[in-house]
Amino acid sequence: MKRLDWNVLDEQARRTALARPAQLRADALRQSVEQIIATVRERGDEALFEFSAKYDRCVLEAIEVTEAEFAAAEAALDPALKAAIHEAAARIEIFHRATAPQPVAVETAGGVRVERVLRAVARVGLYVPAGSAPLPSTALMLGVPALIAGCREVVLCSPARADGRCDEAVLYVARITGVHKVFKLGGAQAIAAMAYGTASVPKCDKLFGPGNAWVTEAKLQVSADPEGAAIDMPAGPSEVLVIADEAANPVFVAADLLSQAEHGPDSQVILLSPSYAMLDRVAGEVERQCAELPRCAIALQALAQSRLIAVDSLEQAVEVSNRYAPEHLILQVAEPRALLDGIDSAGSIFLGAWTPESVGDYCSGSNHVLPTYGYARSYSGVSVASFQKQITVQELSAEGLRAIGPCAAILAAAEQLEAHRRAVTLRLEALDQMVLNQSVLDRTVSERLT
Repeated sequence: MKRLDWNVLDEQARRTALARPAQLRADALRQSVEQIIATVRERGDEALFEFSAKYDRCVLEAIEVTEAEFAAAEAALDPALKAAIHEAAARIEIFHRATAPQPVAVETAGGVRVERVLRAVARVGLYVPAGSAPLPSTALMLGVPALIAGCREVVLCSPARADGRCDEAVLYVARITGVHKVFKLGGAQAIAAMAYGTASVPKCDKLFGPGNAWVTEAKLQVSADPEGAAIDMPAGPSEVLVIADEAANPVFVAADLLSQAEHGPDSQVILLSPSYAMLDRVAGEVERQCAELPRCAIALQALAQSRLIAVDSLEQAVEVSNRYAPEHLILQVAEPRALLDGIDSAGSIFLGAWTPESVGDYCSGSNHVLPTYGYARSYSGVSVASFQKQITVQELSAEGLRAIGPCAAILAAAEQLEAHRRAVTLRLEALDQMVLNQSVLDRTVSERLT
């Protein structure tokens, strides 16, 4: 890992220090993804079979997972793993139900009622990676909030292995979270299929889930096309930034850095500390622990893009972290909550020595599908709200229109939108006429009675 001192770097060097590994929008990648999407749109299922053979190295007999495959997957799973899946799902559900948006109805003036009602996105597509390793945890993080939101149809795509089957744990999670259809598809072709639809894969309204550079590029392209599909967020490779003081445990810090580095060669990890001794101890621990990992070669590639950065203080570390806007932020300091208020850009924050990022990945209850590559400056992680639309409703009585109509008419006139103004004033005039007519009627009745 490269060693740097933040306070001796000029502005250009600081930008370089916090730069992510170059990826995503390279011309060759963009053009290749464009071609995959165009081919899927033109040739549908036929193209999906061909791309599966080419990229996933498997010859599929069918794209959709069958009931027999679901049953075989459940039978093959270790009972301890199934129990852990249910345990994690329960905590994810507790948190996501508690944080789900709620309907709102308020009276903003007498006779003026404004509401917010919730409607689920009708058909959603979930992408669960399985490149170097399957991720059933991602199926949980997407399937549980989709179930709570009440989406009418939930479609899931995950790459097949060489034997033509999806990971058993991914299939089990799909079944217990109410996913309606699962397809053995990966990469940009899976995104294209869910965005535009084929004979087998339903066209989805919104797509969710992390992926490699090809998947991310495909999501960006289909979301820019009015005929495509919306997406949860832009995202890139996994990343973590750790802030550690002199009291932090270097063994824990190194383990947290490596837990992200092992995701893939384009992952990035950064450590900020005001303690040079801590930086030295963590560097040694990273080297020692990495040598023991089965995915050591992958982690080493990621570490080549990573940084150990000395800062003057924890306050400066927070400033640097906000500038980087990490997917995961770990505060390994004596008083982590003292720094929390200063953090304004992070996907998910982990406080203290006993909170490894891994629990957020699996079973604390929060969601691990988070904005990366700096998008935490403006995006949030996946939640129930991601699967819902929030629709506003307003209802005015005659008294309500009398109360706020003049305000609307004045503002419309200021914007020179005469039709807007008249939509209000014509109604106000009609109300005045109704009052006048009623007054005449009342006077006539009174005269007759006398």
